[in-house]
Amino acid sequence: MTYRQTMSVLSGLLLGMLLSGLDQTIVSTAARTVGDDLGGLDQIAWVTTSFLVTSTITTLIYGKLSDVFGRKPLYMTAISIFLIGSALCGLATSVPLLAAFRALQGLGAGGLMSLAFAITGTIIPPRERSKYQGYFAGTMAFSSVLGPLVGGFFADTASIGPIAGWRFAFWVNIPIGLAALVIVARTLKIERSSIRRRMDFVGAGFLVVATVPLLLAGEEGSHWGWTSTASVLCCTVGGIATAVFLLWQHRMGPDALLPLRLFRTRKFTVPVLITFVTGAVQIGALAVLPLYLQIVRGASPTQSGLLLIPMVLGISATSIVIGRIVRRTGRTKVFPVFGAAVQVVAFLGLSTVTPDTSLVFVDVLMFLVGVGLGATANTIILILQNSVEISDLGVATASSTFFRNVGATAGTALLISILFATATSAITAAYDHARSSASFVAAIAAHPEQGQVLASGIRGGLADTSFLSKLDPALAAPFLNGFAHAMDLAALIAAGLAVIGLILSLLIKEVPLRATSARVAAQAPAATATGPTTSEH
Repeated sequence: MTYRQTMSVLSGLLLGMLLSGLDQTIVSTAARTVGDDLGGLDQIAWVTTSFLVTSTITTLIYGKLSDVFGRKPLYMTAISIFLIGSALCGLATSVPLLAAFRALQGLGAGGLMSLAFAITGTIIPPRERSKYQGYFAGTMAFSSVLGPLVGGFFADTASIGPIAGWRFAFWVNIPIGLAALVIVARTLKIERSSIRRRMDFVGAGFLVVATVPLLLAGEEGSHWGWTSTASVLCCTVGGIATAVFLLWQHRMGPDALLPLRLFRTRKFTVPVLITFVTGAVQIGALAVLPLYLQIVRGASPTQSGLLLIPMVLGISATSIVIGRIVRRTGRTKVFPVFGAAVQVVAFLGLSTVTPDTSLVFVDVLMFLVGVGLGATANTIILILQNSVEISDLGVATASSTFFRNVGATAGTALLISILFATATSAITAAYDHARSSASFVAAIAAHPEQGQVLASGIRGGLADTSFLSKLDPALAAPFLNGFAHAMDLAALIAAGLAVIGLILSLLIKEVPLRATSARVAAQAPAATATGPTTSEH
């Protein structure tokens, strides 16, 4: 393929990735408005959880199906399902109905990210693929920041014509998705081998039973309580089902949904574990940092999204530079090692921030987080795709996305739980210390009504922090200091996760990058097969 042909195909794939990335975060800033409008704010968490669960569990299924039936038809199916779900989300009349439509949307989203990487791995040689990885990294990073901005914009717009503004947060997907569908249909041309494998539908069922309870526990455990009956039951069912799933995968052998033979080699297992850690660090950081910016620094949701731009720039710029270096040298292992080391330094720096820390310093640290992620994320996918047989490219790529999503859930649950578990005690300790301060005592005497608001706010925990904007700075200072201290601990945990990523990166086995694409490599054995190849276009 010429560069122009390649970019034509990639434009459709990138639009699909943009859709997937947007809808992982777009509801976050619109949630309150949606819940109030539909009369179900106490159930709004399920709107996010339902999307996460279905998009995660279908990732491996799409990967395997694409190896069996071809990537193009599966990718177009995923986009179509996603668009139907998006249209229905904008028509929802209740929160439970919206959660159901979001689950349908997630059924399509599960294929958008993994199949985009799998298709790229099919049409572009690994050595050349690194040249394009900056586009993918930039799209992923851009969508993670754009999502909250778009959601906040439509949530702040009371109505567009006679229709509530928040509904367009879902309908904005439709023109983007249609454009992606048309581009992929017209430009993507892949020959599919006539060799067939069975589809492991039983394994897919076991995967659902294993994954859904564990994801629910990860998403809702902090609300339910980690020792609650619901959390324990979900973890127990998920653990037992996972064991059954693995036994079934062993029995299915090469036809398994997730072939266990892939995990027998370090060149596959180590990169998959790194994607798990990278997902935990990246998405966990994106969950914690906006809370610091909004609660401690007083930024609005839109402003906090804009303040994350340095991280996006770090991811995009680093991916482009490293992609060119990989293409020129063929070396890959050094970059995940470098990226993990930079992440360790960045999170150690973030563990020192206070309410008075310069935002410039915070932005530099977030840029370094982006540099670390940019050096790691797409390079690991390249390493993973280059380490497996062509026939396993789809399921291997899907495994990377699957474990990244599971890692993101685990990392977010871990960091948010630690943050909120320690924030209450840290805030209480800060106020106990402040009572001996002359400025605090004087502020209480000058604003007794604010003292009552403060006492009520502390008793309410972190359920509502809007009262902080109504307080004298001297009265709000202990709350902000306590929350910043809790955030510092969460950053230290993130640094610990990055250390694990660094150790794993040192264990990567460097494999020379293939000089031919998966499509070209697959044509040789296909040409000697008894049947002709089947075109996907």
